[in-house]
Amino acid sequence: MRLYSKYVGVLFKSQMQYRTSFWLLALGQFLVPFSVFAGLYFLFARFGQIKGWEFHEVALCFSIIHMSYAISECFARGFDSFSVLVGNGDFDRVLVRPRSTVLQVLGSKFEFSRVGKLAQSMIVLGWATSQLSTEWTILKVLVLVLMIVSGVFVFTGIFMLAATMCFWTVQGLEIANIFTDGGREMAQYPLNIYQKWVTRFFTFVIPFGCVNYLPLLYLLDKSTGNPLPYILAPLAGILFIAPCLLVWHTGVRHYRSTGS
Repeated sequence: MRLYSKYVGVLFKSQMQYRTSFWLLALGQFLVPFSVFAGLYFLFARFGQIKGWEFHEVALCFSIIHMSYAISECFARGFDSFSVLVGNGDFDRVLVRPRSTVLQVLGSKFEFSRVGKLAQSMIVLGWATSQLSTEWTILKVLVLVLMIVSGVFVFTGIFMLAATMCFWTVQGLEIANIFTDGGREMAQYPLNIYQKWVTRFFTFVIPFGCVNYLPLLYLLDKSTGNPLPYILAPLAGILFIAPCLLVWHTGVRHYRSTGS
């Protein structure tokens, strides 16, 4: 953790050397998601509800998934831009250092300007929770926090899987955006509005359903039967990082230098 903290400190200081640029980027990150949220508002203004979900309920789902994505983009950006390390041959230096490759890649790049997107999501979260009639207990607050943490792990895992592909392709593949940007856009709605095969895939393969849908049913008192599976569902999203780490280490063993 000491080394990781040094990575954070050094890169934060470097980005703050150009403060005007940093704050303008942060402002842009704050304003752009509002256009997406406005689209969500107009959709519900036209149709009223979607498959039994009200606007403020979907807004809660929206804020959780966008908050998770913003945090992951900020602190796991090294994996998202990993193809640069491979293409330039810089990953060779990572391998000869006596530290974890995961830690070094994580610490290679941070996007602190994503604080703007995070702030926007927090505002939507605060508004959505104030509009809900559900009674908030300590357990529900803990589940809400777990949902955000779980989303961070899921997005980080997807970034890691996409980075692992670079060991064979060298360049990053745009197909990975289907599960990062596409996953974010899809998971900002409760999964039961989609076809069953989509819901199952994004619950049992890539566990977005364990981040936003299943625990959301518990938060909104829509769950049936024993609530324990809904409460513990976010843990599946956190555990998703384990197979991603396994795939990463398999890719590291098959790495061949580009010689750049």
